[in-house]
Order: sequence, then C-alpha cells, then structure tokens
Amino acid sequence: MAVSGGAAQDLPAKLTAQVLICSIIAAFGGLMFGYDIGISGGVTSMDVFLKKFFPDVYVKKHHAKEDNYCKFDDQILQLFTSSLYLAAVVSSLLAARCCKKYGRKLTIQIASALFLLGVILNAAALNIVMLILGRLLLGGGIGFGNQAVPLFISEIAPNKYRGGLNVCFQLLVTVGILCANIVNYFTASHQYGWRISLGGAAIPALFLAFGSLLIVETPTSLIERGHSERGLETLRKIRGVQDVQKEFDEIVNTTELAKQIKHPFKNLMKRSSWPQLITSGILQIFQQFTGINVIMFYAPVLFQTMGFHSDASLLSAVVTGTVNTMATLVAVFCVDKLGRRFLLIEAAVQMFIAQVVTGGILAAFLKSTNALPKKYAYLVLFLICVFVSGFAWSWGPLGWLIPSEIFPLETRTAGFFCAVSMNMIFTFIIAQAFLTMLCHMRAMIFFFFSGWIVIMGIYAFAFLPETKGVSIDEMNEKVWKKHWLWKKCFNNDRDQARDKP
Repeated sequence: MAVSGGAAQDLPAKLTAQVLICSIIAAFGGLMFGYDIGISGGVTSMDVFLKKFFPDVYVKKHHAKEDNYCKFDDQILQLFTSSLYLAAVVSSLLAARCCKKYGRKLTIQIASALFLLGVILNAAALNIVMLILGRLLLGGGIGFGNQAVPLFISEIAPNKYRGGLNVCFQLLVTVGILCANIVNYFTASHQYGWRISLGGAAIPALFLAFGSLLIVETPTSLIERGHSERGLETLRKIRGVQDVQKEFDEIVNTTELAKQIKHPFKNLMKRSSWPQLITSGILQIFQQFTGINVIMFYAPVLFQTMGFHSDASLLSAVVTGTVNTMATLVAVFCVDKLGRRFLLIEAAVQMFIAQVVTGGILAAFLKSTNALPKKYAYLVLFLICVFVSGFAWSWGPLGWLIPSEIFPLETRTAGFFCAVSMNMIFTFIIAQAFLTMLCHMRAMIFFFFSGWIVIMGIYAFAFLPETKGVSIDEMNEKVWKKHWLWKKCFNNDRDQARDKP
C-alpha cells in the first residue's frame, strides 16, 4: 500500500502501526459479514439441514424428474438467507444514531455482541422459529458493523492510504466467504455439519469483540462529542507526527458546522446533498444488481443446478471464494493508484462479457432435466471466476468505500446509514427472489444481470467523479463542485441560503 498512494497531500501523516492494527481489527466486521454470506448457500444445500427444516425442498432436490432450475424454489428457504438483511436495515438506523452519539468504537462492540447472540441461536436451533430469530440477530450485528466499520477506517486512515485500508473491510468479507465455503465442504456429510458451519461464525465475532477493546476512537468522533483534547492526542498517535494542527483545525471547523445541523436526515434532502445521496444509493443498488449475490449466497445450489454433484458444487464454491479473496487484493494495492472510476469501468466490461457468455452456454446446453456437459460446466466455472474477480476489485469494495468518504461530517452518519440500508434492502430483495427468478427465468437470469452491468458502466463513466487522494472534509470543494453535472446542485442561491444554519 505504501507505493499505491494517491495524490500528494499537505497534511503530515505516516502509515502507523496503530492505524494498521485498528483497521485490521475493525475490518473483522467484514469477516463476520462474509462468513455469513458464504455459509448460507452451503448450509441450505446440505441434506441433513433440509431434512430437518425444509423437508419439501429435500424431496424436490432428490426427485429424478424435477426441473433443474426449480429444485430449490421455496420462499421459506429463501427467507432463511434474506431475513438477515431485512433486520440489518432496521439495525443500521439505530447504528447511525449510536455512531453519532456514542462513537464508532462502541457501535462496533454492539455489532459483535448481537452477532454472537445470533450465532448461538442458529447453532442450537431446534425449529424454524429459532433459526429465523437467530438470523434476525445476525442481521442486527451486520447492520451495526457495516454502519460503523467503513466510517471508522475512513476517519482514522491518512488520505493517500484511505482507499487501500478501507478495502481491507471488503478483503475480509471475501476471506469470510472463503472460510465459510471451506468449512461447508468439510462438514457437509457430518450429522451435525450445519450446526458446526453456523457456529463457526462465533470465531470472527469473538475476535472483533476482544479486538474492539484495543482500538482507539476516531479523532472526528471524539471532537464531535466534545472531547477535543483526547481527539488531538489520538490524532497525533495515529498520524505518528506532532504537527497535526492543520488537520485538527479542519476537523474542529467541520465539527462546529455539523453541530449547527439539528436534523441531518432532513439536511440530506437539500439540493447540496443530492450528489452524495444519489451516488451512494445508486452504487448500493448497482452492487447488488451485478448478480454477485447469485454466486456468493447460492454458489453450491447454483453449481448443483448446473450438474455438479454435492461435494463438487461445494468445492467449486471454494474455488470461486479463493478467486474472490485474491482479486480483492488487487483493489487493496491499486485503488489509491489507479483510482475508483478506472476499476469500476474496467470491471463492468469484464463482468458483462462473463455474464453474457455464461447465459449463452446455459441457454444452449442446460435444459430442464439434463446435466450440463462436463466441458461446459468447467467453462462456466471459469467464467464465474472471471466475473467474481472483476467484482472483487471494483464494485464489491468500492461500493462500501465511496459512500464512506464522500459525505461531509454534518450528514456523514445519516448519509452512510442511507447507503447501508439501501444495500441491505436490495440484498434482501435479491436473496428472497433469486431462486424463484432462477426457476422462472432460467438462463435468462444472467442476461437480466448483464443488462444492469451495462447501465452501471455508463453511470461510472459519465456521472461518478474521482475521489482518490482527496481529504474527506474537502470533498464538496474539490470533487462535487467541480463535476460537470453535480456542480449544478451548488449553484442555486436560494438552496444555499437554506443550507446555512
């Protein structure tokens, strides 16, 4: 990351061990999130799990003449996966308020506690009610973690390393998915394999819980809550230099302005907040409509649909999970060098090609009751890896990074809540609808998502400004007011007058 710094800044700062350690510990919130994403699809493909909780799906899965595309079409089964994200929408609102009033550190600690409670309920589940209640508590933990962690990292990271450090969150999401796929592979045939898989989520939650006792609060949060001296001391500690007065004064000035905003959610509706609000929301929608969750949630199910046997489908999920993790490293080292827009546009082209060719192969060779010929099955696996790698170094990590760095302090927690909740709402929609969409749309589902990818690429090219190397407290002046479209939101004198406290 040291060689991938963005534009030079005049704010003195080193990449200190304190910042690295705090960022890695906080990013374990991403590991919790990723493990849960990866574990769901594997568990829902385990026969012992289906027999206990979804016997009708188990019968359909093993029915010789059952339609390939409709084996797992069950709304309650989909609710097992999607209920978590519905809970995350509600909890992220509480987390936004907690972030502002009590700080990022406490919010991260609450995330780990809720997640642990959800893990216990899921691993010990005796019926579907316990299972869904556990998922709701997990969703609470995800909502708190996803709200606090990206903000925490963005606020403690030096400007020119902010992108790479923030992508660590998404990197650990991918590591979590990979770990979940590996665990599923080895526990699939065990009598209590699903309990072991679901219970394994306690490991990242415990690490985050104990690690969060060691991390510092962000200087911005301390100053925002009236602890200026502690904020200055913390700023010196994490920057590794004594001369932090300029950055401290910037934070204090921004904080004073933010305090005069009594209703940040109302302020988000003003014209001068439209660029950040629209951009962050659209990025979340686009991230889900890439089709990535089709792969990450339901990889084993999807590969079984394509003709892989149960063990082979879980192994294929491990392969895609490995590609996902390795490709995210590209973002860690390149996001502050190549910039956000370049990675998003390049990946849109890459993902579009992979989706279209995959859809074409399935449409031509996978019918209702046959198995996909082996050579085409492996080609589809390769194409999915191409798709996943493109997502992993672009729309995956940057979908979280960009919203965490573009809002001014007065609307930062409220704005990032809107981004997180938008992500969770559309994740819920895709998770709840995918198996039904697969049943009715068949191979056309890949063309559906590829159409969205075209729209995403056009948006990134035409409407998304570059934010690499810019201080998060200077985004309005250096980014939005200079963009050919968004600058119009700042040219309305009447609205600017209303913006003034």
